[in-house]
Amino acid sequence: MKKTINVGVIGLGMRGRGMIDVALNIKNVKITMVCDSFAERVEEVQKELEEKTGFRPAGATHYRDVIASGDVDCIMIFSSWDTHVDIAVEAMKAGKYVGMEVGGAYDLEDCWRLVRTHEETGTQLMMLENCCYGERELALLKMARLGKFGRIVHCRASYEHDLRYEMVAGERRSHYRLKNLRHRCGELYPTHGLGPMCNILHINRGNRMVSLTAMSSRAEGIKAWVAENEPADSPLQGIEMSTGDVTTTMIKCAGGETILLTHEITLPRPYSRGNRIDGSGGVYMEDGNCIYLWEEHKEEYCKELKEFFPAGEGTWKDFDEYKEKYAHPIWKLYKEAGIKTGHGGMDYLELLAFFHAVENNEAPPIDVYDAASWMAITCLSEQSIAMGSAPVTIPDFTRGQWLNDRTMIKNPFALDEVYEDEVYENMFD
Repeated sequence: MKKTINVGVIGLGMRGRGMIDVALNIKNVKITMVCDSFAERVEEVQKELEEKTGFRPAGATHYRDVIASGDVDCIMIFSSWDTHVDIAVEAMKAGKYVGMEVGGAYDLEDCWRLVRTHEETGTQLMMLENCCYGERELALLKMARLGKFGRIVHCRASYEHDLRYEMVAGERRSHYRLKNLRHRCGELYPTHGLGPMCNILHINRGNRMVSLTAMSSRAEGIKAWVAENEPADSPLQGIEMSTGDVTTTMIKCAGGETILLTHEITLPRPYSRGNRIDGSGGVYMEDGNCIYLWEEHKEEYCKELKEFFPAGEGTWKDFDEYKEKYAHPIWKLYKEAGIKTGHGGMDYLELLAFFHAVENNEAPPIDVYDAASWMAITCLSEQSIAMGSAPVTIPDFTRGQWLNDRTMIKNPFALDEVYEDEVYENMFD
C-alpha cells in the first residue's frame, strides 16, 4: 500500500477481532474507528489496539457513527448476518468503500438493494470470502484455466464443520447462529464452498446460476449434544431445530453445469469444504485429497481395454503434488514473503485484495453482483424447501451483463483468470 487507508470496523466479535489482527500486518492500513453494540467490546479493542500500535481508535456503539466519520475511508462489516445489508447500503450511500463478511440473505430484496445502491452511487462493495484465496482453491482455479479437468460438468462444495459446542456456548454469549438454525430451514452458510466453485465456472463472467432445488434432513445433532453435555435443567434441553443436520442444494447453471452444495454443522465430523470437480479431463476430491487426470491414465486405461480386462478406473493420486506443481503465482510469492496470518494465509490475501481495490478505487475481485448471487442461495433454498423441494429461479443480478466478460480485473488478486508472472511482481512490496 502506498497511501494510508483509514478503516472503520463494525462488529467486534471473534471474527471482527481476528480480522483486525490480520489487517495490522498490512502496510499503511490504519484502524481509525471500531464499533460494536456491546460497549465493553469497543473498550477492549480500543485498548488492545493502543497497546499494539500506539494509536487509540475512536469507538462507537452504533454503526451510523462510523459511516459518518470523516476519519474513515472504508468500512469492514463483521456484525451479525441480519445486519450486513443495512450497514452496507448506508455505507455505500455515504461513499464508503465496503468490505462485507459472508452470510446468506434473508430475502431477495436485500440482494437487489445491494446491487441498486452500487449502481446508483458507483460505490464498490467486496464480499470478504476468504476461501476464494485458499492455496488449494487457487491451485484448482489455475488447473481449470489450463484445461486439466477438460470441460467441467459438475462441482460440489460444502460447509461441513462440527459446530455443536460453538453454537451451544454461543447461545450464552449472544451469538446468532443457533437462532438461525432454530427458526430457518435452508442452506444458511453457502459461500465458503460456493464462492471458489463459482470462480472456476465463470459465474457472472460468461456463465450464471439459473435455478436450484433444496432439501433438508431431520435434525438430531444439537439435541443429542445438549442432552449429553448440558445440565439437566438447561433451557436448551429438548431443543428443536428447523434446519436439518444435512441440507443439500442442487444448482443448475446456464452453461449446463451443476453445483451440489451441502451444509452440515450439527453432526460429529472433521472439517471439510467438500470441494469436488468433475470434468471430461478428470476428477478432483477434497475428501481424500485426491485427483485423477485422464491425460495421465488414458494409456493404462486403453491398454486394459485391448486386453479385454474390465475397464480399469486407474489409481487416485495425492493432490499435494499437484498443489505444488500448479501453485497459483500469488501463493508462490506469498510463501516466499512468509506466511502472515489468518486461516493459513487466506485471510491476509483476502484483505490485501480488498485494500488494493480501495487504494485504487477499482472494482474488487468479489463484487456486489457476486455477493448478491451467492447470498441469494440462502433465501432461495428456504423457499424451495418450504415448497417441497420445488425448483426455484435464481435472478440474474447482472441483468444480462454476465454474457460480456463483465469484470476481467487484470491485477494480482483477480479470481477469474490466472495471468502471466509479471502481473504478480512486487505485489508484497
